[in-house]
Amino acid sequence: MIYPTPRAILLVALGAAPSLILSLLAPSFWVAGLAWLLAAAGLIIVDVLLSPAANSVELELQAPRALGVGRDGQAILSAVFPGAAPRQVELALAAGERLSLQPRRQTAVGVGSRARASVKVKPLRRGEGRFEEAWARWRGPLGLAFIQRSKKLDEVAAITPDVQSVKDEALRLFARDAPFGAKVQLDTGEGAEFHALKEYQTGMDLRSVDWKQSARHGKLIGREYRTERNHHIILALDTGRLMCAPLAGAPRIDRAINAALLLAFVSLKLGDRVGLYAFDAKPRVASGVTAGAQSFPLLQRLAASIDYTAEETNFTLGLSTLLGRLDRRSLVVVFTDFADPTSAELMIENVGRLMRTHHVLFVAFRDEELESLVAAEPESPEDVSRAVVAGTLLQQRELVFGRLTRMGAQIVDAPADRMGTALVNAYLDAKRRDLL
Repeated sequence: MIYPTPRAILLVALGAAPSLILSLLAPSFWVAGLAWLLAAAGLIIVDVLLSPAANSVELELQAPRALGVGRDGQAILSAVFPGAAPRQVELALAAGERLSLQPRRQTAVGVGSRARASVKVKPLRRGEGRFEEAWARWRGPLGLAFIQRSKKLDEVAAITPDVQSVKDEALRLFARDAPFGAKVQLDTGEGAEFHALKEYQTGMDLRSVDWKQSARHGKLIGREYRTERNHHIILALDTGRLMCAPLAGAPRIDRAINAALLLAFVSLKLGDRVGLYAFDAKPRVASGVTAGAQSFPLLQRLAASIDYTAEETNFTLGLSTLLGRLDRRSLVVVFTDFADPTSAELMIENVGRLMRTHHVLFVAFRDEELESLVAAEPESPEDVSRAVVAGTLLQQRELVFGRLTRMGAQIVDAPADRMGTALVNAYLDAKRRDLL
């Protein structure tokens, strides 16, 4: 595509006014105005001929093949010229609704035969993020014509849960007990499962002495215990309308998936078995329990397949179906949200049924927006009204948590950026207290 620059328009306009005045004063010299327009048009054509042809320029995009929600990526858009690149080249990139580009348009400096620009890519929602079209525009040597090249793209980036941050957080958690590069296994003596007999040593707990074995061997023999393994951990994700609402720049469900994957990674490493369950108006994903770190990619793929929805959550159907699938006592981690105590009644009732035979970890993201409204210094009557309403909603939220706690649920209420760590700590605490 070729079109004039502001300089070319100004050049034509500068000759238009004198030509009009000359035609009014001396009609026989009207040809002079036409000559000016033809000369300006000729200069524009010369400028186009001196610049690289649009079809000779190639647009190349180097984009990530996979992105994690909440973790930014980078794409490189390049314009490759057959000869020396113009001094300045404007580059622009368009993408689908699942990707946010910053900046969409920028001016790059030509170096050699190439001009390139770096674009920050922010994934907004899980699914397929598409890069749709790229543009490059440059001026001719005289600055009178714009030459534009566009290209349809078929680049797709798979937007998945942010597994990299899950692995980073898991490594930090496991590295706390690994000073100087030597990982220490601290499962012996911390659980209720019998492991082995060993000769009594100074410092051992006298309650661990096995008196029958000591009498048989003629010396003190103690029992060693280790953390009990093979617990069933069920990650139950509410994917309804409220969980798809944004929280701190990302949907709640994406933050819940990241926390769930972190817990799954830690649980599999510690020898437990993990299953994934997702529901809204009806069950959407239901996997069996899997064991071993090699099962983590399977859970990752299942979590990535969970879609966004605008449907209301049916707790009765979802949790009743889950209860029917469990054949032994399990740790059920429920990720959900609620707007008020009235809407939470069905949720509380069905969570109560789960707690009759299972231990429940109830996970809710702390509403930092409401807390900021309560803590903000009021400057107008409207601020006071907002603070009162926000305070009421927080009190109602605490009432729901209080009811669940009295029923026996373990509550995990933490900010979004610290939810994964808080959830893992609650899981380890439940293991230490032998609640599973």
